[in-house]
Amino acid sequence: MSQQQISIEQAASLLKLLSDKTRLTIVKLLEHQDCCVCELVEIFQVSQPSISQHLRKLRDAGIVKEERRGQWIFYSICTENNNFPFIKQVLSQIPNQKEKLIELERSGKKINCC
Repeated sequence: MSQQQISIEQAASLLKLLSDKTRLTIVKLLEHQDCCVCELVEIFQVSQPSISQHLRKLRDAGIVKEERRGQWIFYSICTENNNFPFIKQVLSQIPNQKEKLIELERSGKKINCC
């Protein structure tokens, strides 16, 4: 399987966006499961507007997508994005963050949005 190359401008833009620790961690978390804003607020212990700003930037770049489920909006990685192979390669180089999702559930702080 050959990897499609992206332009240096696209790579720089994506790497700049993912250079923020919070955004990079969000994308890595979304690799494991869809999350709503309220769950990410609980994981990062920051304000809802702060998480929403990070998600907006990721959504605007096509890295994540949103899906309305009732009154809640859930975010997931946009695998249809032409740059997804590049993003996937970046994510493969960083540690697993699944333990944050497990701890959220274990501590009883997982918010049942559904």
